Amino acid sequence: MLAIVIPYYKLTFFEKTLQSLAAQTDKRFKVYIGDDDSPENPKDLLVKYQGQFDFLYHRFENNLGRTSLTQQWERCIALSADEEWIMILGDDDYLCPTVVSSFYFCFNNFNIKSNLVRYASKLIDENQNKISFVFYHPVWESSTDSYYRKFKKESRSSLSEYIFSRKSYLKYGFYNYPLAWNSDDHAWLDFSDGKPIYTINNSIVFVRVSFLSVTGSRDNLYEKNLSEIQFYKFLISNKFICYDNTQRLELIKKYGKEIGRNRNLYFSEWIFILFNCFIFFNLGYVKKGFNMLVFKLESFWKKYPL
Repeated sequence: MLAIVIPYYKLTFFEKTLQSLAAQTDKRFKVYIGDDDSPENPKDLLVKYQGQFDFLYHRFENNLGRTSLTQQWERCIALSADEEWIMILGDDDYLCPTVVSSFYFCFNNFNIKSNLVRYASKLIDENQNKISFVFYHPVWESSTDSYYRKFKKESRSSLSEYIFSRKSYLKYGFYNYPLAWNSDDHAWLDFSDGKPIYTINNSIVFVRVSFLSVTGSRDNLYEKNLSEIQFYKFLISNKFICYDNTQRLELIKKYGKEIGRNRNLYFSEWIFILFNCFIFFNLGYVKKGFNMLVFKLESFWKKYPL
């Protein structure tokens, strides 16, 4: 019923991941490991864990993650059978021993009522130091409220601490953002499909932030910025109705700020902002946005006269 999918590439912390799977008190799961043509072959390590839990290892002939992490996730999921529920576990993250048992213990609470199950989480670094408190969540929460709490830095969210229904995954898939930087947030907004997220707070997923992780790296800021711009445009276009005016204004400002990190807003982007102000805000907001647009146009015409 439960597939744990690991898109594998780095060996450095992988044994801790495997140890945590071997330590699960409930073994009703199967692990699918998709090796993204890694130069660090894990076969010798995997031999140690044969018989400790059920797993399938497959080495792909090409490295897909360098161009599209989401496509690597998807081909790893394709290794799985017909399990109704799927977890994508990072090769440097790990589970507390009761993650699987708590899934089955709570199953009747969320089955049919939710497409997404979320665990409490805690951040760790490359030295196994815990660098955050445990992040707990409301037992039931809409995906839009959950994202907004993350947006306000009142919470956190990533890929490894979620279990999602195969049915929702097949319906929506993962959106291919640069570095897959916002692909998980986008997925939870889609996969929820109008149903709330169910949280299991008495089991913890440990998420590693290190120099090897996308989150911890500082040499990919431009790609992260491109992803942020695309994601906030999606959020404004598709989920704006779920927020109040104060929240909408914050999200619009964030969209403009992310664009402004590297360039001026294009005319089409000003129109996009103004249109959404007209649809969702009162005339005061529209007038303010229109005045800003006129100012930008006047500046453009002065710089590039006809």
